[in-house]
Amino acid sequence: MLSWTCPAPLSDQPRIVMGHGGGGVMSAELVEQVFAPAFGGPVLSALTDSAALELGGAQLAFSTDSFVVRPMFFPGGSIGDLAVNGTVNDLAMSGARAAYLSCGFILEEGVGIDVVGRVAEALGAAARTAGVEVVTGDTKVVEAGHGDGIYINTSGIGLIPPGVDLRPQRVVPGDVVIVSGAIGVHGVAIMSVREGLEFGVEIESDCAALGGLVEAMLAVTPDLHVLRDPTRGGLAASLNEIAAASGTGIVVRERAVPVPQPVANACAVLGLDPMYVANEGKLVAFVPRQHAEEVLAAMRAHPLGAEAAVIGEVVDEHRGMVVARTGLGGTRVVDLPVGEQLPRIC
Repeated sequence: MLSWTCPAPLSDQPRIVMGHGGGGVMSAELVEQVFAPAFGGPVLSALTDSAALELGGAQLAFSTDSFVVRPMFFPGGSIGDLAVNGTVNDLAMSGARAAYLSCGFILEEGVGIDVVGRVAEALGAAARTAGVEVVTGDTKVVEAGHGDGIYINTSGIGLIPPGVDLRPQRVVPGDVVIVSGAIGVHGVAIMSVREGLEFGVEIESDCAALGGLVEAMLAVTPDLHVLRDPTRGGLAASLNEIAAASGTGIVVRERAVPVPQPVANACAVLGLDPMYVANEGKLVAFVPRQHAEEVLAAMRAHPLGAEAAVIGEVVDEHRGMVVARTGLGGTRVVDLPVGEQLPRIC
């Protein structure tokens, strides 16, 4: 028995493993047991994608993110696009319109200047598309063999409109769960180029800035309860985090979850569940039932929400858990993933 190995990293690992960066159980344990106690503070304790802060009478959202995706260029985007859209989307999930970004580049000795230039151009173009300005930054170089070409960190700030209060604790039974479009696209796009796999059709990342879509939703009503962009750990991780934080149960209709056929085929070949595959241009919204129809219509009228769909609802049963109703009439528990099915996807 001492020679047995486990294909998934164990949660009591004494050293950092890839699973600690996957957005699942191991990531949560690292934050809750190491970082949160060390840093402390009531704002951090909310453990949201961006912090909502009051400063000089204004409500600000503040977020930071680091990007280590491999490969740096993939169908539909690059590490430069991700560096902007990932932080802009974290701010948007607080209802904020992103205004300014910082940008830190960590470059490995030996990487081509032309490669750095391509990434910088992509980052600048993504910032202009998202309507944000890069106003400060930093550059560091590490020795060859101590990096992976280019890593990027971005931080962002934005203003939260008056009356907007997006947080999991506001979720209540009866809320309707809506996704803005097809899931699993980004993770499968990364895997296809990383492993040289072909699925009969090129799958492009859904990487996009969601600020405009969120504005369209808030224009219907500021009374949305929570928004989340399901990146690492996919839709399953986001739903589980919201269920746990709100103390409610979530029921998802499996057949209502939009999964493109190429993504479904790729996941079947790779043995993956699309619910756990990362996205970079989708959001999941918890909306009061009385506003759900109007919000859904506003989402579908926006280019980034054309495929929006109602996938489930919040219930009073099985609190803290997510359950999927299958096409055959049965149910299954959708657990929080331990690590990440596809590491290094953002």
